[in-house]
Amino acid sequence: MKHIIIGTAGHIDHGKTTLIKALTGRETDTLKEEKSRGISINLGFTFFDLPSGKRAGIIDVPGHEKFVKNMLAGVSGIDIVMLVIAADEGIMPQTKEHLEILQLLNIKNGAVVLTKKDMVDDEWLEMIKEEVREKIQGTFLENSPILPVSSRTGEGMDKVMEYLDKASEEVEAKDTIGHFRMPVDRVFSISGFGTVVTGTIYGGRITIGDIIEIYPQRIKGKIRNVQVHDKDVNFAEAGQRCALNISGIKTEEISRGDVIAKEGILEPSLMIDCSMYYLKSADKPLNNRQRVRLYHGTDEILCRVVILDREEINPGESAYVQLRLEKPISAQRNDRYVIRSYSPMVTIGGGAIIEPVARKAKRLNKEYIEELKIKESGSVNSIIESTVDKLSKDYPGNNEILKALGKNEEKLPEILENLVQEKKIICLQSGDKNIYIHNKFFMKKLEETEALLKEFHKNNPLKPGISKEEFKNKIFTKSLKQKNYDELLKLLIEENLIKITGNSIALDSFQVVYSKEQQEIKNYILKEYTEGAYAPPKVEDLSSKVKNKKEFKAVLESLIEQGELYKVSEDCILKSDYFIKAKEDLIEFIEKNGAVTAGEFRDMLNTSRKYAVAILEHLDSLKITKRVEDTRVLA
Repeated sequence: MKHIIIGTAGHIDHGKTTLIKALTGRETDTLKEEKSRGISINLGFTFFDLPSGKRAGIIDVPGHEKFVKNMLAGVSGIDIVMLVIAADEGIMPQTKEHLEILQLLNIKNGAVVLTKKDMVDDEWLEMIKEEVREKIQGTFLENSPILPVSSRTGEGMDKVMEYLDKASEEVEAKDTIGHFRMPVDRVFSISGFGTVVTGTIYGGRITIGDIIEIYPQRIKGKIRNVQVHDKDVNFAEAGQRCALNISGIKTEEISRGDVIAKEGILEPSLMIDCSMYYLKSADKPLNNRQRVRLYHGTDEILCRVVILDREEINPGESAYVQLRLEKPISAQRNDRYVIRSYSPMVTIGGGAIIEPVARKAKRLNKEYIEELKIKESGSVNSIIESTVDKLSKDYPGNNEILKALGKNEEKLPEILENLVQEKKIICLQSGDKNIYIHNKFFMKKLEETEALLKEFHKNNPLKPGISKEEFKNKIFTKSLKQKNYDELLKLLIEENLIKITGNSIALDSFQVVYSKEQQEIKNYILKEYTEGAYAPPKVEDLSSKVKNKKEFKAVLESLIEQGELYKVSEDCILKSDYFIKAKEDLIEFIEKNGAVTAGEFRDMLNTSRKYAVAILEHLDSLKITKRVEDTRVLA
């Protein structure tokens, strides 16, 4: 079902609130001060039924220049606008500013309503119509009707109703399938119920019992009740105004400008990349790093404009900018925003958010600007590919990609799979969570791997390779899950780049080559350990008979690392095949006899108790055996 939100805009005292009361029969000024002063200060909300039976929400915004902040909070979610102009006064300053704001927010449907028709004669009314028609040329309203009405007598109201009903048919259906998101415009507490917030739903659906997250604070709550048009409902969806009763959240923890959304889909950021149009009406160029006020959703944030593609922005020009904010924003790609000058507060520009979670950019960087152009106008597939490319160093999963993508994208898993099939990205499986890296990132890792191992082999010619842990920390990241690391190693092996021996990683082409002197030392060491069997010689005794102590140490370590010798303990090194046989014989003995003592194991190996116990304790540490009183059993 299509849901419609109608809003007003226009100068103070031009009859917006009275017009809404004439259409709906309801008063939207509820504050005591509003009633006493006869002006709207805060946003007003109500609803009414169109002739076709559709129920429309309606938002009344204040017209006074002091309350443009409130006006912006109201119009950001509307589908159809009524630009209200009093027939006895015509276009006024706030009329112009409100129209500029509507343009910047990309509002597409609307009409001009000339109120107070009963206060002017026909000739004056025609003159005002001509003036209005001239001023709305080049705007989204240029082909829209101008509807004269009298809210006091009701004259012309049928034409307004007829127009709104017809225009509602042309409103694009909202994204009710995507993730729920709603900027907050009011927060209050109801005795017995607790915290209540209201807003216009930008996307998705919210249901009683849903767990939501408040951004940018990242606090969670549960939906206790949902109301639409003053009635309790089971759910509300995009295009509707609703009130949400949230449990687990205190009223003081939420304020206007916050965003309520499905947990985990937004990433608050202090920097956003945007396209920006600087209004022709601006009286001077916009300077780099100028402090301004950003209006997004229902929020106002102070920020500085970093101009990315030029030195300054002249009135009437468009540019790419990075907004560096003084508090976090919770936005999505393609969200519209408005900029007002810091002081005096005047609307000067606005546009669309391209990258809602931006990295700090250097000015006049052609590569960065090209990236923004792709994101701004590229296909969804290319945008997602670019996002994975940017995030690859963090090994992102679906949720991380969705946050960085900055927009609802229900087909994300399908698109990621297509990109995998096209070999543009690589999927690494990790239980129920896949992670993704771009192929360019993997190619870079191939280059880094080759460079690292070449340097390592040059400096350590007798070592079989670098340890797996050191390689992981230097090429990938310490936090990478073991399963994903194993997958990456497998890919490197498939590229014929590396080989793995035990715990060592080497270039596939690498071989340990001993010099003549080293070969003699190697033969000597292996001979001694072969003859020593389970009563091996001490390292210091072997070393004392070799002239070149440095080469002896290097060769000994090489033999251990390559697996020809096995280091049981600091005082016990065995030929590897001897250790394997001792382990197998021990397991066979225990399986046959149930347990083994240190003495029995000593006799099996024909060695001393010292070495028998050293081997047993090592097997305990490997969880092959375990000690039970004075015996060993299988672990």
